[in-house]
Amino acid sequence: MASNRPAPQAVYVPNDDDFGSYDEGSFEEWNPTEESVRPVRGRHRVHKKSGGGLARSSTVLGVGVIAAVGAGGIATAQDGKPPVSISMPDLGVVTDSLPEAKSLPGVGSLISGDDTSDTTTTAAAAAPLTAAGVSAADAEQGNTHAGEALRARIMQQAENQQDQADTAVRAAAEDAAAKKAGEEADAQRKAAEKEADAKAAAKKKKEEEARKAKAEAARLAKLAKSYVIPTSSYTLTSHFGDAGSMWSSGHHTGLDFAAPTGTPLKAVHTGTVKEAGWAGAYGYRTVLELEDGTEIWYCHQSSLNVSAGQKVSTGDVIGRVGATGNVTGPHLHMEVHTADGTGIDPLGWLQGKGLNP
Repeated sequence: MASNRPAPQAVYVPNDDDFGSYDEGSFEEWNPTEESVRPVRGRHRVHKKSGGGLARSSTVLGVGVIAAVGAGGIATAQDGKPPVSISMPDLGVVTDSLPEAKSLPGVGSLISGDDTSDTTTTAAAAAPLTAAGVSAADAEQGNTHAGEALRARIMQQAENQQDQADTAVRAAAEDAAAKKAGEEADAQRKAAEKEADAKAAAKKKKEEEARKAKAEAARLAKLAKSYVIPTSSYTLTSHFGDAGSMWSSGHHTGLDFAAPTGTPLKAVHTGTVKEAGWAGAYGYRTVLELEDGTEIWYCHQSSLNVSAGQKVSTGDVIGRVGATGNVTGPHLHMEVHTADGTGIDPLGWLQGKGLNP
């Protein structure tokens, strides 16, 4: 904002004593004209000389030159032109149209005698332009220059944004780590549960097998009391399914107990004698039918102790070991047939009854 020019000081007018003696006829009166005087702007003071008027001397010329310079231009004396009157503006009107000096930044403090100047306005006016926009926080941090303060704010904002980004990254990493840890813990828990279930299942299976084995042992023990091995003092020589030309079917169909002739033969279980007599290649044979329809064949006997239709109990002697029929020596040829007539392994059948020949 432009400020008004200071008012010119009062013109000093020297007296005759300052210049010594002079000749009045050697000087002409200087009268400014409209062409030689520029319009005057601003406030001007006109000094009125006390006394009767200006003397026509060199003093008058000096005063005119000084007045012309103060009015804004140098006037030149023009011969033969009429004088031009100069009108000065009313000082009060000009003053009223100007703003209050106190309202202008940096001006109120320059007016002497202004005791009502506002302290805040004075401090703001005295402050340099580079301090514009500097906040109290900036001042506390030592940033009193507007550019430095702006740079500091930008840097602070960038640091805050970076801190927020770092915090977000850390939070995301922590969430990912927590999620991964949770998944690993869940996987470990499931693996532990699966292993525990497998162990429990294995234990249960083992216990079930033990229970079944115990029950089977009890059953066989009970059966063993009701079943017996058909002879004693024997040696197993041929088993079910053995191949050989000595058997008409090409394989052995029973279990051979080699024993001395005359060794007693016993009923393996309670039943009824279905047949007792000569049977060709089997020699003397006894067929014992059990309650479930199973048939037990006793072959190659030397003698028979029962007859058809006779009921016997477990352990009863039904005949004796011999070598009758197609044989190579004394032995008991034992065969087992199911109710439908199918021949099965006698050794396995005896073991199923709790017996171990």
